[in-house]
Amino acid sequence: MQAATAKLERSMTSGPMSSRVEVVQEIYAAFGRGDIPAILARLHPDVQWEYGTPPSEVPWLRPRQGREEVAGFLESLGNLEFRGFNPKTFLEGPELVAVLLDVNLVVKATGKPIVDEEIHLWHFDAAESVVRFRHVVDTLQHYRAFRG
Repeated sequence: MQAATAKLERSMTSGPMSSRVEVVQEIYAAFGRGDIPAILARLHPDVQWEYGTPPSEVPWLRPRQGREEVAGFLESLGNLEFRGFNPKTFLEGPELVAVLLDVNLVVKATGKPIVDEEIHLWHFDAAESVVRFRHVVDTLQHYRAFRG
């Protein structure tokens, strides 16, 4: 049991997984600077954005495919006033980084707040490019705030 635990601890703290966390941290830093080209550069050309979700009326929760459509997602964030965006926990696994974060947003058109603890799922290929991304959020809260 101790040998298996030691092996698991080594696999969680070394190797390419740390560089994937760094990639996600770089994406968040670029987001904070408003550096859209830096964000898009970290994405696979055919990235699946909001994979596995149905179409949504909420612009920032719509499924998208490819960098150009992700640029549309980033533009849709102009509908929001960011009062807080705090990534607090980064969880690593093979080809995946999951991030727990707190957000505090206001939908500009309605004045309605969104205060949520979200999970972001970042999937990577061997070249350290993001191939799939998904927000895990309280979709009803987002919808209600969007609709007013």
